[in-house]
Amino acid sequence: MLSVLRDRRFAALFGSQVASLVGTGVLTVALALLAVRLEGDEAGRILGIALTIRIAAYVIVSPIASALLTGRSSRGILLAADAARLVVAAGLVLATEEWHIYLAIVLLQSASAVFTPTYQAVIPVVLADEGDYTAAQSLSRLAYDLESLLSPVIAALLVLVLPAPALFAVTATGFLLSGLGVLLSRITVPAGGGAEPFRSRLTRGVRLLAGTPSLRFLAVLDAATAAVFATVLVSTVVLLLEAGAADPADPSAPLAVALVLFGAGSIVVALLLPRILRRLTDRTAMAAGAVLAALALGATAALALTGALALPGVAALWFLLGAASCAISTPSARIIRRDVAAADRPAVFAARFSTSHAWYLVTYPVAGLLGAAVGPGLATAALALLCLLALGAALALSMRRPVAGASAPPSAAPAAPASPAAPKVEG
Repeated sequence: MLSVLRDRRFAALFGSQVASLVGTGVLTVALALLAVRLEGDEAGRILGIALTIRIAAYVIVSPIASALLTGRSSRGILLAADAARLVVAAGLVLATEEWHIYLAIVLLQSASAVFTPTYQAVIPVVLADEGDYTAAQSLSRLAYDLESLLSPVIAALLVLVLPAPALFAVTATGFLLSGLGVLLSRITVPAGGGAEPFRSRLTRGVRLLAGTPSLRFLAVLDAATAAVFATVLVSTVVLLLEAGAADPADPSAPLAVALVLFGAGSIVVALLLPRILRRLTDRTAMAAGAVLAALALGATAALALTGALALPGVAALWFLLGAASCAISTPSARIIRRDVAAADRPAVFAARFSTSHAWYLVTYPVAGLLGAAVGPGLATAALALLCLLALGAALALSMRRPVAGASAPPSAAPAAPASPAAPKVEG
């Protein structure tokens, strides 16, 4: 897997991604500390609103930005997004009001909604070989999981030697290093052609998702991933408390165990996927992940409803949920790379970034609001059912014929396209 880092351009871009992830991870902790400093007991309300704003920004901004930035240099887009995040993060050092947090979240997540799909669309151009691309996807997933585990630890250590507001300066440094990685990569991939009317460009990614069978499979199966993460992020502590596996005064230790096992499951599958995908198709691996997610969520619900849930059971099931989430999400970019023409990838990645986050507007309320009303066991059972329904719908929709006008796969295109919209990479 690490051999892919021999490619100088990808190594620089991967360094940019790691720096961005660390900056974002430290920012999450810094925002929580800022919310406590500003509002004390109301910090949970602030963070709940901030999370909602974050998802809304992802859903709304990504396709609009993709349409507006069509034809622009991907390097310029990535640098502008990092510059915006750097300025906002540094400005949070001066935050003194609740609304400052909300405004910062809007700006930061809007910039991330531009950065992430653009980054995703660049990598298939930099790494043309499918084996290298698979390794890169697994490496990126590994970086994401390690960041989730290590960023809180890094932030906690920094707080021991720095005042809490200084974490925003650390975050800004992460975005600065991310921009440096983009500069060192020396890539430029035009984001499609600019002659298409704006309204058509705005909906192009969604139309391609809806019109291409394999992409419909991805878009619907994202509901299973959202169900897993909603359970882990919203319901873990509630399930532990209800099972008597955590002390209400300080549930941090068992919560940490569950989250570490979730990350470990994802990391194991990320390391194994390059080998697995030599034997299984992407769709088979993703479908298996959705089945595993449904079974693990269903087992969690059954144990919770019968009062048999305990910390060892949560740890084991969360390991399986981590493995399932990685199996569902990691191969999906390979399908986009294979089945979408290069000029259309930015629009498709942006549309999928938006639609995949839209599922959280369903799963978060199920885990949180329904869980509060009827208990986390029944809420988890509902999310297990959602996984199965999503898999069934994804399989059914992927068998329908493509809609007219869907993007032709790269293999159908000329070997050496001469169009100005064709992607280029500076050496």
